Amino acid sequence: MKHLILSLFGIIFLVVFASAEEKYQGSKSDLHVYLLIGQSNMAGRAAYDEADAGPIDRCYLLNGEDTWELSKNPLNRYSTIRKGLGMQKMNPGYGFVHTMLKKQSGVSIGLVVNAKGGTKIEQWGPGTKFYKEAIRRAKAAQKSGTLKGVLWHQGESNHGNADGYLEKLSALVNALRKDLGCPELPFIAGQVIKSPTINQQIAQLPEKVDRTAFVSSAGLKGKDRWHFDTPSMKELGKRYAEAMLKLNKSF
Repeated sequence: MKHLILSLFGIIFLVVFASAEEKYQGSKSDLHVYLLIGQSNMAGRAAYDEADAGPIDRCYLLNGEDTWELSKNPLNRYSTIRKGLGMQKMNPGYGFVHTMLKKQSGVSIGLVVNAKGGTKIEQWGPGTKFYKEAIRRAKAAQKSGTLKGVLWHQGESNHGNADGYLEKLSALVNALRKDLGCPELPFIAGQVIKSPTINQQIAQLPEKVDRTAFVSSAGLKGKDRWHFDTPSMKELGKRYAEAMLKLNKSF
């Protein structure tokens, strides 16, 4: 009986300890929050294997209850606007957090991922459903973390009608900053695959809006016409991190 009681106590301890480890327990200032929005590449379409499927230490994902849990692929699993769960795979957030955590000790990262494949920039404008959900979830994350930046990857669906893309993107940045109460919130836009008309405008964002940056898609490969393959997706995430670290130096 004594051994049985000790065994049960051990099981209970392990369950409680594991549960505590899966939830963020630190201070608000030590949880750096990033909002990840856009279309299919941000939702994640790159395949990942078992080695990339496990939980990421010191990285938390805002779940469907707007609370934190240890993050793991697919990172867009709790998006309130996503397509089917089976379509969600690896996105740039994976390479982003691994690079950020290597460069920053003593902090954790919280991801708010709310992307949907096939969407146009017009669907993300202020007042739209996608915009409202991004704001709502980011504000929920701000209760226990410090918002440090926005990662945006979109443009494939505007490939055939690129007129005014830069103006719409600039307006989105300004609206997000206003509604999230962060007037200097860093914002990084990623270039897409083989779309010069969109990519040229994305590259001009830092000239038009302060405290923004873009990440190049040069040299990256696609698994199909629009979606990055796994090595390129990881590299894209690394490029986002390097750009964010530069912007965050004075934030």
